Amino acid sequence: MAALTVCPYCGTGCQIIVNDLRNGERVIGYSKSLVNEGKLCIKGSSGLSYNFSRERLKYPFVKRGEGFVRASWDSAIEETSRRLTDIVNKYGPDSVAFLSSAKSTNEENFLMQKIARMTGTNNVDHCARSCHSPTALGLITTLGAGAATGSIKSLEDSRTFFVIGSNTTEQHPIIGTKIMNELKRGKNLIVADPRTTQLAEIATIHLRFKPGTDTALLNSLMFVILKEHLEDEEFIKGRTQGFEELEREIEKYSPEITESITGVKPDAIREAAVMIAKEKPTSILYAMGITQHIHGTENVMSVSNLSLITGNVGVRGSGIFPLRGQNNVQGSSDMGALSEWYPGYVPVDSPKVSDLENVWKKDLPRKKGLTLSEMFDAASDGKIRAMYVMGENPLVTEAAVSDVEKGIDNLELLVVQDIFMTLTAGVADIVLPAATSLEKEGTFTNTERRIQKVNKVYDCPGEAMPDWWILNEIGKRVAGTKDYSSPKEIFEEICRVVPSYSGATYENIYPNGKQWPIDSANPEGTEVLHGSTFPIGRAKLVPIAYGPPAEMVDAKYNFIMTTGRNYYHWHSGTMTRKTDILQRESPSSYAEINVDDAKKLGIRNSQNITIESRHGSIETKAILTDKIPSGIIFVPFHFDESRVNRLVGKSLDPLSKMPEYKVVAVRLVV
Repeated sequence: MAALTVCPYCGTGCQIIVNDLRNGERVIGYSKSLVNEGKLCIKGSSGLSYNFSRERLKYPFVKRGEGFVRASWDSAIEETSRRLTDIVNKYGPDSVAFLSSAKSTNEENFLMQKIARMTGTNNVDHCARSCHSPTALGLITTLGAGAATGSIKSLEDSRTFFVIGSNTTEQHPIIGTKIMNELKRGKNLIVADPRTTQLAEIATIHLRFKPGTDTALLNSLMFVILKEHLEDEEFIKGRTQGFEELEREIEKYSPEITESITGVKPDAIREAAVMIAKEKPTSILYAMGITQHIHGTENVMSVSNLSLITGNVGVRGSGIFPLRGQNNVQGSSDMGALSEWYPGYVPVDSPKVSDLENVWKKDLPRKKGLTLSEMFDAASDGKIRAMYVMGENPLVTEAAVSDVEKGIDNLELLVVQDIFMTLTAGVADIVLPAATSLEKEGTFTNTERRIQKVNKVYDCPGEAMPDWWILNEIGKRVAGTKDYSSPKEIFEEICRVVPSYSGATYENIYPNGKQWPIDSANPEGTEVLHGSTFPIGRAKLVPIAYGPPAEMVDAKYNFIMTTGRNYYHWHSGTMTRKTDILQRESPSSYAEINVDDAKKLGIRNSQNITIESRHGSIETKAILTDKIPSGIIFVPFHFDESRVNRLVGKSLDPLSKMPEYKVVAVRLVV
């Protein structure tokens, strides 16, 4: 019964062959895959047994009094539709908000945002707001496309890798392994990270900088490149704009000046800068380590500046690689599940929206909707009365969790569509049981823009149904959307309204997928973007002044906490913590603390401690290590019993509305 599909975890998009897992057979990698070439990490090979967990949601439930009662699909859909419609009629379309999901398929995200827009609101968003919204905005601004410029396979042609803000071997293990293999062939690796990650340990140069000083570090690298006359003058003159303004800003960031900001020695910055500029082609890989800041969009634009002035764009082996955290972050963004963009990144106030209106036969809203980080405050204020959540668990994943709780408590209606009774589902008014990616078909778009076919392997448990089916039933009642017969029919509509998908079909993307844009000019897809031109004509060089993080240490809160993933778990742990092997390897929350810091505070390994910030507190256990610098602690965000986002405040990137997850002032209480 072996079936070829796509791993449901990180954005690498590994293709997997799934055998009968219930009989103990293993998942294996697809050897002909252009993405993973048969290789898998532990989550891909041993992390799918959650599919058969006894805790799976199997039936619709509605809240009656203090508890849930089982409902039929007819009654659950009727009640959901009626209550949503009543709220829209009473308070207006902007009184509802839709939270889409990067775990769901392109077709499901497309349908979710279509329901929102045809209801009359742009209040639709998804978890990219909390991971890669700075990527979308930053790279669209500078390059014209908010996506990776090359392919994973093209990294084989890189001469130098610059990894910043990514623990690649734990977050994207297959890509991390590729980099390690390339190092054995004599390639160069520069890692910029406060922690001594696995890649940092083997790096040619490790720039161990202070959290939140990314822009100062990047500007200082560019300072050296310009002073040493290592910039690509031909590329700058022929294909960019704004160089003079950038140069004036860069003049302020000599390595000697920035050492006091970043903590990095001037000689190390000089060595790294020369390597990036001279040992080409250079690829820059980053993840949430640079995006989850109040300066996240500026960080992304700084990465773009560095890549552009060295001519490391448009050539195989060079370019910018934002590593997506979830399996379909790229695709859900492409589909327009963002409050400021329609499908294909058409701004909501653009005249081009009329093209979509002609297809959908509906007048569509033209003002920006609320972002994910704004929705819960609006709920607290009574502006949002109903929220529809698909495949997300904001009571664990969102910043300022206490405020999220207040917002949810103030809703008149919360609908949650998921595969497990998550913390968020547990406080919902209506819970709708969904299918996993192994139980449905559709497409995902991975971190390199590759659209890949997802195939059904198993039947759903009980009465659970695919997200697209549930949304279809709700949408035609609430918003008057088309009655779709299959995900394929939705995909065909996507290809009509999203130009970069226009040449794709279910048939021609199978089995290896294709990288968008796929169109009449590029029928086989496009491996390397921006080879001769940019969608905006000339790429924009944007001068970025360094600004400090929102929070600084003081006498009371004297540590900086940063958050992230570990190798064995993923996102809020909804799936991995229902998988025996992964849960066994990493069973509970912890905080990594520098050995010397722990000694000063009298903290022993595995001792329970309390971490307090200006916003909240959690209890966890201490793990002592010399891989994290003094004055910094690291806490993963997978564990709902120690919700680290209780410690995170409400400061937002003013451009992308990204919360500042990576720099939080805390103190340790023994």
